[in-house]
Amino acid sequence: MATKTKIIPLFDNVLIKPLQADQKSLGGIYLPENAKEKPQICEIMAVGPGKIHPKGEHETMVVKVGQKVYCKQWGGDSVKVGNEEWKIVSQHDILAIVE
Repeated sequence: MATKTKIIPLFDNVLIKPLQADQKSLGGIYLPENAKEKPQICEIMAVGPGKIHPKGEHETMVVKVGQKVYCKQWGGDSVKVGNEEWKIVSQHDILAIVE
């Protein structure tokens, strides 16, 4: 029996799905797998409730589910979701929102 796992980030963590790297160079040449850059643009799939500081102050989340963002290239922890590899990163590892 297959079960569907739901991942809910805690604190100020964000579940992101890396978007596909370009298949072609700017000149139109198709790139082999080992020549593609690791994607930095990701889609936000789930967001934690925010961080609570030791004095009880609540830091709200800036990002929302569905947004596309630039992330640090080598940060976060990998998680397997179906056949894909997503990441859980801290909100502080997100550099910008892409509009």
